This record gives sequence, structure tokens and C-alpha cells, in this order.
Amino acid sequence: MPEIDFLKDLVIVLGAAIVVVTALRRAGVPSIAGFILTGALVGPTALGLVDDTHQVEVLAEIGIVLLLFGIGLELSLDRLRRFWRAVLLGGGIQVTLTVACTAVVANWFGLAPGPAIFLGCVVAISSTAVVLRGLSTRGELEAPHGRLAVGMLVFQDLCVVPMILAVPILAGGGGTVQEILLAAGTALAILVGVLVAARYLVPRLLAFVARTRQRDIFILAVFLVCFGIAWALSLAGISLALGAFLAGLVVAGSEFRHQAMSDLIPAREVFASLFFVSVGMLLDVSDVLQHLASTVGLLGIILAGKFAIILGTALILRMPLRVGILSAATLCQIGEFSFVLLNTASGTGLLGATLSHNLLTAIILSMLLTPVGATLAPKLALSAARVPWLNRVLDAEPPGVDVHEPHSGHVIIGGYGLTGREVCRAVRDTGVPSIVVDVNADNVRVAKAAGNRAVLGDITQQEVLKTLGCKDARLVVISINDARATELAVGAIRKIAPDLTIIARAWYDIDKDSLYAAGATEVITAENTASGVIVQSMITALHSAKTET
Repeated sequence: MPEIDFLKDLVIVLGAAIVVVTALRRAGVPSIAGFILTGALVGPTALGLVDDTHQVEVLAEIGIVLLLFGIGLELSLDRLRRFWRAVLLGGGIQVTLTVACTAVVANWFGLAPGPAIFLGCVVAISSTAVVLRGLSTRGELEAPHGRLAVGMLVFQDLCVVPMILAVPILAGGGGTVQEILLAAGTALAILVGVLVAARYLVPRLLAFVARTRQRDIFILAVFLVCFGIAWALSLAGISLALGAFLAGLVVAGSEFRHQAMSDLIPAREVFASLFFVSVGMLLDVSDVLQHLASTVGLLGIILAGKFAIILGTALILRMPLRVGILSAATLCQIGEFSFVLLNTASGTGLLGATLSHNLLTAIILSMLLTPVGATLAPKLALSAARVPWLNRVLDAEPPGVDVHEPHSGHVIIGGYGLTGREVCRAVRDTGVPSIVVDVNADNVRVAKAAGNRAVLGDITQQEVLKTLGCKDARLVVISINDARATELAVGAIRKIAPDLTIIARAWYDIDKDSLYAAGATEVITAENTASGVIVQSMITALHSAKTET
């Protein structure tokens, strides 16, 4: 029976994933890489435990929709507005440079202009699923490199539609510029219409369902919103995954965000894991071994070239070197939407059979290596940060401090988020001078507008700390969202001022030991603070109830 065969394949996939991912996690390999390897092992080209991958691919499509919907829930449209610089400037520069550089190199190797430009389009797209899953797992969505990566991903995904529309022109098979512009305009109109309608209708729908107080109906409503908006946007040529991401942004702006997230997580994790397994099943292990040299060469050129372009884009945006390296390591792979481009171009002759096959293999391997590269990136960034001349040549961290202004007995505040703003207000009330340092130019402008002395700079860099007068400061408060960057900042401060008081903010208690080991005087965790507030509120409520009785 087909149903029994499908269940057998599903049991094999789930069982193998548990074994492989658990074993690799013990070796420090990220889970996403483990799922991709699982697919390669059980797929038809390796052990052959699963012959028919179609059913798994259907579940995988559901998985990527739920994954991107969940990521959208974590961000929200209001928070995404703060990324406009990363979306428009970062994404625009990165896509343009990647397409142009790839086309030039491909043309130099003998590829015609049309296929060369198409190859550039394929290479320009990073993996939204792999990158956002990794950033979310590591809690780095709000870190500077996380915001830059998300902004670039949004722009890349929006570019997929015009890239698909341009395939006939690049292949020389018809389609005028006017027809493409008309189709793009229609798609844009549908996109705007659906999002505007969803913005006003979705909160009302969820409020109506929530009043029934039936959790099962609310879950159904959340799934309806997710798949309904994704399907509606697909009519405009937008991928289901991007449509689901935009649907998540819409729901995130409502009061039902947290309940929707809690209801979605179990199903999302299972189906998203199947997506990564299905990617691994596309990998032909024997073919990789047969064409190892050409595949590895193509993969190396793609990863190195894209890494350099993304790093250059970050530096153009005046981001710190560390942020640029982390962003480049996160985004240097080729993504799942490139499969869509390759499928669209199949039969047009844009790319030869050999190049298409090697490119497909390189895409899968790049997605496999991304989690490992993201794990090693902080070490690479730390090594680069230890080369003072490199930072000076790249001019990546312009602290913008007036060196003639005295810096002593002051408070240095790293990060101007919600915590940083409260700290600034409290320090100003005491009359003690302070200075804010942040890698986000928008935060620096907001801090200055509020009457604070603020500069653009990376607090993990000793050159910046010395310019800020760290050695003569009264204390330093670090309230940035990147746990690893906080640890690096503490270590850099401690090398300059061994006796300086350092108060560091972290999200989780698990980060306290590493921060204390780096030299922090005191570590305040959001997790511990929240639990203390909850306990205090509970005790107050119990005392009030006891008094009333």
C-alpha cells in the first residue's frame, strides 16, 4: 500500500535524523548540517533507504513555510522597519555586486552574457531557511550582524520574482522589457494589496476566534493565516516561503503574536527538519566523488567570492569589521530559492547540463557548510580584530570621538537599546558624564537626539576603547544583544583597565560563567531578572489575597 510505504519512509527519515543529529551534536556539529547529512545518507544515491523522495519533499515544503512564518513572528513589521538601511542599501549593493562580479567572471570563462547574468542571479541568493534558523537558534536575530543578514535576505527574496521574469529575456526566447515591467508591476500591486488587507483583517479574525476561548480553533486560524497569505502572495509569483515570512510579520504586529508562536513551534520544528533532510536527499554522493575537483573548485570560488562581496558591502555601510565577517560567513552560501531559478531555466539552455549539475551540488554543499562556518566565524572575526593595521586600512570602526575632549571619571555605555537608554537616563540623573558607543548608526543618532554623547564604534575593539578613554573611566555598562560580542568586549576592556568595574547584561544564565571568566565584575541576566520579578509579584499577590481573607 502506498500509504504504508510513505509511513515507512517517514519512520526511516525521523529515526535516522535522531541518530545522526544526536551523534554529530556531541561532536559540536550544528543540527542543520546533521539533518542535511541525514538526507544524503538515507537518500536514493547513498544507502537507498528512501527511494521515493516526493512525499518527503511535500512535507518539506510545509516545513519551510512554517519555518519562515515563525521567523516572521519573531521580527514583526515594526521591528523590520528599523532594518530599512540593511534591506535597501545592504541588500541592493550585495545583489548588484554579486550578479555583476559573477557575470564578469563567468563571461571571462567563456559563458555568454545572458547565461552569465543568470548565473549571477543564482549565486546572489542566500538560504533564508538555513540562515534564519541558525540566527534564531543562536539568539542572534537582534545582533548587528543578524539585522544586516535579515535585511539582505529580505531584499534577495524580493528579487527572486523579477529574476524569474527575466529568464526568457536572458535565454533569448521571447518576452519584452515592457511585458516584464507589466508583470512586475502586477506582482507588486498584488503584494501590496494582500499585505494591506492582511494588516487590517488578520488581527480582527484572530480576535474573533480568540473570543471563543477554544485553543484548537485558534490554532486552525493561525495555520489558515500562514498558508492563506502565502498562497495569495504566490499568485503574484512570490514564493510560498517568502509569503509565509510576510504573513508572520503581519501577525507579529498583533497582540496574538506570543500565543501564535507557542502553538506553532512543535509543528514547525518537525516539518522544518524534514526540509533540511529533503535538501540532503538531492545530493548525489557518487556523483560528488566522481566530479570532486570541479565541484569543490566551483564551491570554493562561490564561497570566497560571495564572502568578499558581503564583507565589502558591510564595510561600505560603515559596519565594524567583526560584524562584516560574521555577516559574510552567515550569507556566503547559495539558497533554496536558487532551486526555483534553476527549475525555471530548465529547458531554456541558459546553463549547460554539466554546469547546472555541478552548480546544484555546490548549492547543497554550501548549505551544508554554512552552520559549520557560522560556528567558526567568531574565531575568524577575533583573529582579524587583533590586526590593528587591518582595521585602520578598512576604516571599519570610526569611533568619531573628539580626542581633545577630556575622558576621565565617566561611564561608557555599550549599546543603546532599551537597556542602554534606561542606563543613560539613570547616569544623567546622577550628574556623572557618560558616552554611548554603538555599531548601529541609527541608534547613535537617536542617542544624540536625546542629548547623550554618542559615537559609532565597535566596543569589542581595543582601539575604540582607548579612544573612549576606557583606562580612565569610572565604569563600563555593556548591554548589547550579541552574547559572544559581549564576552569579547569584556575581555578587551579588561586588558586595557584591569581594575575597572564592568557590568554586563546577558539574556541567559548559561552565559554568566563565560562573562565572569572574561573579567566581568557583575553579570545581570534577563532570564534571572524576569524570574525574580515574577516571584516578587507572586508573593505580593499571595499576601494581598491573605490580607483580604
